[in-house]
Amino acid sequence: MKKVLFVLGTRPEAIKLAPLIKIFQKSGLFVTDVCSTGQHKEMTDEVLDFFGITPDYDLKLMTKGQTLFDITVKALTGIGNIIEKTKPDLIFVQGDTTSVFAASLAAFYKNVKVAHVEAGLRTGNKQFPFPEEINRILTGHIADFHFAPTEKALQNLKNEGIENNVSVTGNTVIDALFEALTIINSEKNEIFENKFNYIDFNKKIILVTAHRRENFGEPFKNICSALSELAKNEEVEIIYPVHPNPNVKDFAHKYLENIRNIKLISPLPYPELVWLMNKAYIVLTDSGGIQEEAPSLGKPVLVLRNETERSEGIDAGTVKLVGTDKNKIYSETLKLLQNINHYNEMKHKVNPYGNGTTSKQILDILTEKINEI
Repeated sequence: MKKVLFVLGTRPEAIKLAPLIKIFQKSGLFVTDVCSTGQHKEMTDEVLDFFGITPDYDLKLMTKGQTLFDITVKALTGIGNIIEKTKPDLIFVQGDTTSVFAASLAAFYKNVKVAHVEAGLRTGNKQFPFPEEINRILTGHIADFHFAPTEKALQNLKNEGIENNVSVTGNTVIDALFEALTIINSEKNEIFENKFNYIDFNKKIILVTAHRRENFGEPFKNICSALSELAKNEEVEIIYPVHPNPNVKDFAHKYLENIRNIKLISPLPYPELVWLMNKAYIVLTDSGGIQEEAPSLGKPVLVLRNETERSEGIDAGTVKLVGTDKNKIYSETLKLLQNINHYNEMKHKVNPYGNGTTSKQILDILTEKINEI
């Protein structure tokens, strides 16, 4: 049997690789190992535990005040050592983090093939998002198998001369979302209802996630100003799980802490975030994954970024780019709150990122191409 090593380092990677890891483990066709770099250790461990996955290797890279240089060097060396030890035939990476790039480069140095999940995302601007845009471009040119979520992502790869072993499969994040909802509904619903009993679900809940480094400083101040203005509407309640980065946390508490119907809460474990997202009326986010997830729950999404590599959602009408302009954030959110026809139009659009079968498609493709691994 072929040996596969899954490498992940952050919570989004863990979420999106979890259903793929499980289906490969159950297939009986591949020997699987899982390596966590520990780039975001606690958040990653929580997701893996929720999905019942135990890493075989943990590099424990996370240190206080770590830089991109630190993560890259330590991940490259650590993953190289794991490859030497496990001798995989194929390494799976997902997305565009520093762990992804380091794992791909380590595989290249060791002459091991790479499968890239969520391949082909591009903004066309190497500074936005930083460093993810360059990470995914470099990974794309190293990888041997490319699993693009959409036709547009496939075309991005073709535009760069990448045409062999490229498949459009949808995104595994939808597989993870549906699996998470199944677990939540069977085991966790009452627990979460009790935990979040301080939220008035009779109001229209606006769920906010904002933490990207390109929004630090003045852009984040503008986001806070828009939220403050929206909170004057007594029919809404704004729930904001605040990222611990001081560039986010300090601003959020400075500008939003004492507003009655804005609740600043600690970052949420993945299942609690999914549960709360399912209860929300509107989602405001600068997260990539949530742009893909929330539309599958019928939630209109306003994207707090000036550019997005997930333009398929914009084209499909499931999300709208509002940037960090205070007036635009406020007016577009108010339009969704007050115009039910506009709200329903976004709510019922078809999510372009798949129907929850991506992991099986990837397994089937690699089973068919097993002699190429």
